[in-house]
Amino acid sequence: MKESDWEIFKSIKEIAIEKYCNLVLEASQTVISKQDESAHNKYLLIYKLLQKRDEKMAVLFDGHSRSRAWPQLLAIRSEGLADQTLLTELSDEFREGTDPQRKSY
Repeated sequence: MKESDWEIFKSIKEIAIEKYCNLVLEASQTVISKQDESAHNKYLLIYKLLQKRDEKMAVLFDGHSRSRAWPQLLAIRSEGLADQTLLTELSDEFREGTDPQRKSY
């Protein structure tokens, strides 16, 4: 991996973590603001939400290394969390190799 790609990837990952956390917080706020739910039900719903989102967060962001950058960027892009401006700064090889539209699963 090119050093320039690694530096850009680190920025993409940092922004993606922030976006992901904001989405989780917004979902939590939606649960909290439900008028027709008891406090206990809200707690349980938030607990389940955070468990599920924490599992996904681990897949997306755990393990910060160059060897994990390719699958992580693919996952980040699949979730729509990648900064589009920074993606254009990546090398063609790294950008195209992590394009979820081009990968077969």
